[in-house]
Amino acid sequence: MNTYSSQLEQLSRQGNLRSLPAVDAQGLSIVRDGNTMLNFSSNDYLGLADDTNLKKEFLQNLNSRNVRFSSTSSRLLTGNFPVYARLEKRLAELYKAEASLVFNSGYHANSGILPAVTDNRSLILADKLVHASIVDGIGLSKARCIRYRHNDYEQLERLVSESASQYEAIFIVTESIFSMDGDECDLPRLVALKKHYPNIYLYVDEAHAFGVRGQCGLGCAEEQDVIKEIDFLVGTFGKAAASVGAFVICSDEMKRYLVNKMRTLIFTTALPPVNLEWTLFIIDKIVDMQSHREHLEAIGHKVRQALNPLNGAIVSSSSHIVPFVLGETERTVQTALKLQHEGFYLLPVRPPTVPQGTSRLRISLSAGHTDTEIDQLIHTLTKISSGL
Repeated sequence: MNTYSSQLEQLSRQGNLRSLPAVDAQGLSIVRDGNTMLNFSSNDYLGLADDTNLKKEFLQNLNSRNVRFSSTSSRLLTGNFPVYARLEKRLAELYKAEASLVFNSGYHANSGILPAVTDNRSLILADKLVHASIVDGIGLSKARCIRYRHNDYEQLERLVSESASQYEAIFIVTESIFSMDGDECDLPRLVALKKHYPNIYLYVDEAHAFGVRGQCGLGCAEEQDVIKEIDFLVGTFGKAAASVGAFVICSDEMKRYLVNKMRTLIFTTALPPVNLEWTLFIIDKIVDMQSHREHLEAIGHKVRQALNPLNGAIVSSSSHIVPFVLGETERTVQTALKLQHEGFYLLPVRPPTVPQGTSRLRISLSAGHTDTEIDQLIHTLTKISSGL
C-alpha cells in the first residue's frame, strides 16, 4: 500500500477526511444534495455576496468596452490596469495612509510579505493562532520565529525584552479577530510595546474585521484608533467585501520595496480588472453600512449569550465568529449533520485546522441574518445540545 493511500485511510479512521462539497448559493441559503439550508458557514459577513440590488447597480454602470475579464499578465508586465491605481488610492485615502498595495488573495499577502521584508537578522514573534497563510509565510522566510502563547502579552513582552538587542528587526505578527476562536488581540497594548523599541514592526491581519468593525468598516485598527501605528495592516476583499483579493496598508517606501521583492506579487497573473471595479464599487458602499455592522454586533452578542450555558464551550469570542467547541471529532461531525437536517448549514472544524480535542462548529454570522433566523438557530442548537 502506498503512503498516500495509507494516509487517506488514517484520515478517514480519525474522522478527518475532507472532500469538496457540491454546493450552490442562493442568497443567504445554500443548496447541497437537494436540500436548502440557511448558511452559517460563510465569510459573507455583511450579506453582500448575493445582493441583487448591488449587482444590478454595478452592472448598469459598467462600461463593458473598457472592462476586461482577464489581465493576461503580472502587474509588472502588462497587467497593472488603471483600476489598480484607483483602488489603491481609495484605500490609502480611507486609511489616511501613505500607500496601499493590492494582491490576488489573503494567502498571497500573508505568504509573501514576511519573506520579502525579513532576513536572518530578523525575529518574528507570531501569535500561536495566526492563520495558516501567515505560518506558511513565516516558513518561507529566513527569519527566526517564536510563536508566543495566544494573546499572552506577558510572554510576548518578555520575548521582546530578551531579544531586542540581538536582532536588527523584530516583527510582531497577529490577527485582529482570530478566524477560529472569534476573539481579538489587544491592539493598543501591542502598539504600546512597539513604542518602547525602535526596531519593532507591527503586522496585523484584519481579514475578519475589515468591513465589520470601525465607523467606516476599516477594521479593529480604526475602531481603536491605531491605524497609524501599524506597519503592515492586511485586509481581504473575499469576506465582508464580497469580492476577491487582498491589500496591505503601509508606507510608500514599503510599497515600493514589496513591488521589487515580494514573489507572490511579482510572479503571478494580476487580478482581472472587472473584479477590481467591483471591489472599488463595494468598498464605497461598505463605508456607509454602519447599520449592517450594528446588526451584526447585536446578533453576535445574542448568540454568544445564548450558547454559553450549553454543552459546548464558547471560547472567548467577542465577534461575529462564534465557536461552539465540542471536543471530539465524531461528536462534532454528528452535531453538524443534525443541524443540517434541521436546515442550518454548519460545518465541523476539525484537526489540523484546530488543535486536537477542540473540534467545533464555527458559527459564522452575517448582517443578512434576521433576528427570527438567529432565534431559530439558537432554539435548534439548544434542542440538539440537550441530547448530546
